[in-house]
Amino acid sequence: MTLHTSDPSHLAALNSDASRTDAAQVPTTQLLASFEPKTIEAELYAYWESQNLFSPAPAAPADKSTGRFSLVIPPPNVTGVLHMGHALDNTLQDILVRWHRMRGDDTVWIPGTDHAGIATQTVVERQLQAEGKTRDDLGREAFLARVYDWSMQCKGSILGQLKRLGVSPDWQREAFTLDEARMLAVRQAFAELYKRGLIYRGEYIVNWCPQSVSAISDIEVEYREEQGMLYHLKYRLADGPAPEAAASDSVGPYLLVATTRPETIFGDVAVAVHPDDATLKHWIGKTVRVPLSHAPNASADESVGLIKVIADDAVELGFGTGALKITPAHDKNDFEIGQRHNLPRPVILDLYGRLANHPRVPQALQGVDRFEARKQVVAMLDDAGLLAEQTPHKHRVGYSQRHGSVIEPLLSKQWFVKTTPLAQAALESLKKGELRFIPERWTNDYTRWLENIQDWCISRQLWWGHQIPAWYAADDIYREFPIVNVDNPQEKPACCPRTGSTDLVPDPDVLDTWFSSGLWPMSTLNWPQKDAPDFHRFYPTSVLVTGFDIIFFWVARMTMMGLALTGQSPFETVYIHGLIRDEKGQKMSKSKGNTVDPVLAIDQYGCDGFRFGLTSLVTYGGQDIKLSPAKLEEGKLFANKLWNAARFVMMNLPQQAEPLNDTTLWALPAEALTPLDRWIMARYQETVVQATQDLAAYRFGEYAVGVQRFAWDAFCDWYVEMAKGQMRDPDTPERGATTQLVLRTVLDGLLRLLHPVMPFITEKLWQTLQAQWPVAYAERATHTASSIESISLVPFPGATTEWLAQHQAVAHQTQIVLEAVREIRHLRQNYKIPHATALEVIIVAPEAETLAALRDGERILRHFIRLERLMVTPALNEKPAQSAAGVVGSAQIFVPLAGLIDVALERARLEKVLTKAQAEHAQLEKLLGNAGFTQKATDAVIAEKQSQLSELATQVSNLQTQVQALA
Repeated sequence: MTLHTSDPSHLAALNSDASRTDAAQVPTTQLLASFEPKTIEAELYAYWESQNLFSPAPAAPADKSTGRFSLVIPPPNVTGVLHMGHALDNTLQDILVRWHRMRGDDTVWIPGTDHAGIATQTVVERQLQAEGKTRDDLGREAFLARVYDWSMQCKGSILGQLKRLGVSPDWQREAFTLDEARMLAVRQAFAELYKRGLIYRGEYIVNWCPQSVSAISDIEVEYREEQGMLYHLKYRLADGPAPEAAASDSVGPYLLVATTRPETIFGDVAVAVHPDDATLKHWIGKTVRVPLSHAPNASADESVGLIKVIADDAVELGFGTGALKITPAHDKNDFEIGQRHNLPRPVILDLYGRLANHPRVPQALQGVDRFEARKQVVAMLDDAGLLAEQTPHKHRVGYSQRHGSVIEPLLSKQWFVKTTPLAQAALESLKKGELRFIPERWTNDYTRWLENIQDWCISRQLWWGHQIPAWYAADDIYREFPIVNVDNPQEKPACCPRTGSTDLVPDPDVLDTWFSSGLWPMSTLNWPQKDAPDFHRFYPTSVLVTGFDIIFFWVARMTMMGLALTGQSPFETVYIHGLIRDEKGQKMSKSKGNTVDPVLAIDQYGCDGFRFGLTSLVTYGGQDIKLSPAKLEEGKLFANKLWNAARFVMMNLPQQAEPLNDTTLWALPAEALTPLDRWIMARYQETVVQATQDLAAYRFGEYAVGVQRFAWDAFCDWYVEMAKGQMRDPDTPERGATTQLVLRTVLDGLLRLLHPVMPFITEKLWQTLQAQWPVAYAERATHTASSIESISLVPFPGATTEWLAQHQAVAHQTQIVLEAVREIRHLRQNYKIPHATALEVIIVAPEAETLAALRDGERILRHFIRLERLMVTPALNEKPAQSAAGVVGSAQIFVPLAGLIDVALERARLEKVLTKAQAEHAQLEKLLGNAGFTQKATDAVIAEKQSQLSELATQVSNLQTQVQALA
């Protein structure tokens, strides 16, 4: 298989709708007694797919008059399975997509996967290695077929995992960075940029991986801080005494040069010093001899080892000896210095990291691995008296992420993109406000990188990838004269324009994976096809959701490519989230054994619980996320709480034949509603307003936690409990029907609020609720077919601000009453008073509003608190003796304890607990004041101890208050 022409069998598999399922039956609307995620997740996902709920409705090609929302998935590599970073990224995207879909926006989310050039090829080559084979044994065609088959297996697994996550992209538009449509886009982009002089072939320093025998991108290089050696070498004056005549290591006829890589001295073409270095500037212009240039079997040419001392500002003052050996073919900084001074660039290392067969290299070292050569060169220098000293030295060493081999900076002829004009266009677009970053602080990083950008090496010496659409005459063995068919890049050129030869061979290299990924927002919308309605309808996309670690490697390249080829930024907003770390804040890695498999977590916590727990950890500032199992467990518990509350509500609702309008409740007169009805309705309206604001501002964590707080505290713990009494009150039978309406309306709205983050449980509960008591929504999503019943296509709740303003005062008064209930419960718990014991409660409320609220709320107080006697008064002559005391706003609450507990015994118990807490506090305070501890302990341990100290201080204060109350 070549990547210049289509392989029908492979493309058929790529373009097949493998992710679709057979039509599914409408899910049942019966609820189990307890929430069992596995019983509903597969059933509901199959239903969503069978109804094609994730695709936007057909529209005119250029119709952008209505609200639209589009985004593309950051394509995961087809090299294995999804990790927690993917889970977070896709959950956040799905929240946005489901929210916009419910708002009625013309919404599309395009899924896909990345062929992942070197990563995928490396995996398959390792498989072959285990079989005792190499890719050369198979040949290019057979090898590509094998890589393709393996990548398709991985792709199927990844898509299955995404479905387990409950995401809702349009599977009919699924793309792959190496499928036919993306091939067309890549070739067109290459030809257009080449035609404009923005792609060229030239020599430059690249990251070279000797193991894969290819250039690799910056993102595929992992830097490690390592202990190495700094070698001080003697470069003698050309007309000075011979090395063996040197009497000492003093400067004399020698210029001392420091290097960490003595094996590269054979590629030295100059020595550089800083022009302002007072101790060395008298060397500028002198000629020195490269050490070992006259070693046995070295070149007999006398001039080979003679090099000049030059001046350059790039030399770091004060580092090493102050003199820098210049090896332009094997160091990026040296290359740039060499360009400024027009120096030669001899390559003395081969493609496999060995000293090359080069006239400058002694024959004894030719073909020797670079690290072995280093040892031999150091020994030879020492024997020749040319090694002044060697000292330990820490420095950064680059490794190939895929192979683990040390990267070699190497001068190589490659294809490059001229990025300066592209970066300038991206910066101008940013200034015009065509692109924004959230959080905004990432704008500075993005800008700084674009301002300091260097040309981008886009060629890779691999087989798996987009083969570069360039050709050469067969006799152009050094590939000096590339031929690109700029007018028809999908076809092989007819002949060589230079010689007229029709005997052409393709460039064997492939493009950097980031080249095709850089076209992703355009190519997935079928650019550059002439008939591409998706491109006209959805480009530019609305938002890109991704991590900060690929802002430079992917985000910036997409903006540069998009602007260069379409004149528009590929997205309007870039939302950057933090990286997932373990509970201790450490980066997750297989070597540390601290990774979490998203699918196993979904099995354990349920998809809804998993998604909620993960989302609740996201901060607006984009900080890294410490993945806490406790948060995922909290998500699971919340799902159970929601299920049980909904079951209770539906068990207490009538079976309605005719649907009600969703505005019915809000049209009721105030007198038809109890204060608690108005309170829950107001809290619901406030939650809707806040949730909408949070989602619009990409405050995902705040959205999830805010709706949870309303659901758990306000609805489940307060209103559902109170509703039991209201529905059964024989004195006011009309309240029952109204309470049912409130329960049904608020539950319906709550499920719609939660649907973007918890899609499965909300769909199941909503469909069951709709089957029992249907509601006709005043505003349904514009693209919804009325016959499809899914919560994903009904409107996201909207707030009625006029209603909220009218009832806010009553809701506030009810809130005061509920806070009083909470405080009384707290006092009961603190003093271990049994729940069956009736309390005497005295509330002193000097402010008129609070006094009225608490007096009017007696019914609520008596419902939630078992009371023997309640007194609400504006003033009290003296505090009741031996009373537990609490505060709610300006009001004081007293609960006399005499007769309820054994006061002396309880006081003794509390004093014992207090003494222990004070001792622990003092011990921890002493530990943190010990310099020996704080200097040795890690920041994480110190932070943990400080948190414990704060908790103990609060505990001591509370215990002291309780003991004092019993005095």
